[in-house]
Amino acid sequence: MITRRGFLFGLGGAAAALPFAGVRALGDAGGAARRVIIFYFPDGVPGRSQDGDASLWGARAEGGGVRLGECLEPLRGIERECVFLGGLTMGGADEGSHPGGAKKLLTGVDGGHAESIDRSLARTAGASSPHPHLYLGAMANVSGASGDKHISYLGPGHTVPPEDDPRRAFARLFRGAAPVDPGSGGWDPRRSILDVSRAELEALSTGLGERERGKLDLHLEALREVESRLMAPSEPPPASCEMPAARFHGVEDGRLHEPERFGDILRAQIDVMVTAMACGQTRVGVIQGSHHTSELIMSRIAGSEMHDPGFDMRSHQASHYGARHDRGNRLFTDFVAQRRWWVARFRDLLEALRARPEGDGTMLDHSLVLLCSEVSDGNTHSHADMPFVLAGRAGGCVSTGRVLEHPGRRHAELLLALGHAMGQRWDSYGDAGWEPLPGLLS
Repeated sequence: MITRRGFLFGLGGAAAALPFAGVRALGDAGGAARRVIIFYFPDGVPGRSQDGDASLWGARAEGGGVRLGECLEPLRGIERECVFLGGLTMGGADEGSHPGGAKKLLTGVDGGHAESIDRSLARTAGASSPHPHLYLGAMANVSGASGDKHISYLGPGHTVPPEDDPRRAFARLFRGAAPVDPGSGGWDPRRSILDVSRAELEALSTGLGERERGKLDLHLEALREVESRLMAPSEPPPASCEMPAARFHGVEDGRLHEPERFGDILRAQIDVMVTAMACGQTRVGVIQGSHHTSELIMSRIAGSEMHDPGFDMRSHQASHYGARHDRGNRLFTDFVAQRRWWVARFRDLLEALRARPEGDGTMLDHSLVLLCSEVSDGNTHSHADMPFVLAGRAGGCVSTGRVLEHPGRRHAELLLALGHAMGQRWDSYGDAGWEPLPGLLS
């Protein structure tokens, strides 16, 4: 049974850090971002080819709006929530290298020997959170991946693996409210963990005012939604557009790294991340989808453009599509489809944040969400003109719905801007000088 004290601890500490109060308390009256989430995908994009074909990734300003490149089209309709960054370089060290790009990506150091921005923010802006840092993966540890396969650095050369299992992540974040694995004995698929603790929750609610009770109900509803995704009933409820169902049968028995499951696992990790942020558990998070030089067989992901159960096409395999953008080349067409799939998953994250009211807007309005990869063009492994998209208004710090081009400027200036938006007025970050990326912050 979950005690009142245990439930409060699982949601963020004592009464002063209840989920509905925690998110508000983590904000900044001056308009700083309340949270930052980094969403990583592997193996780059179809950028400018060796034969001079134009990038299929970029965006351009047009008629007061934004015209999206082919790979960014899944963001249509939500592009006004984004800033599309062009021209940024990570520097010349290890140019042409996946591992070199992964080291530089979040450290901002040409060569990668430093603490990454997510860890720096966890030590500072996120230090008072129950979980200063949340690092979730989807097949990021497959086949014993370690070291430079991971993008979050505690210090020079020191990475730690993300949590690939959404069940374990949920259990660690919400402790007493964690879902119970089927088959562990005494599990009743008709009973929610929150139902089991109804008496404790009712007692907690009694001591709150009407407004606070309403907010508590909202956050319990959010927890119940994630719980419904992570618990695997013996007979799954019928799926519908209004109430999608995610099944996790067999995850505990080694199915966590099956490519057919990848989309479900990534979706669950997005849900866990957003719920953790909404409940005040953390302000700093990283979602790492697979890892560089990925052997993820993306053609096995059902419902995707590239789905083909009769043909195995891996992420890294498709990224080496050749010197030109050849529509007759299956490597190229599959690579484009794969990149569009990743962008659509980024949209899922943005939509999940946008669906939750917060303050005078939504969670997305008070967030910064960075989409990134370790190289630009997947075939050349270039570290120039990196594929960065930044979403969220950071509580008013960022004006969105635009394209910001800075050819040749170091991407560390973008990382420095993230720090400033989170209230950390650092003089420099990585290889960036005193100035955050010009034009990004209001």
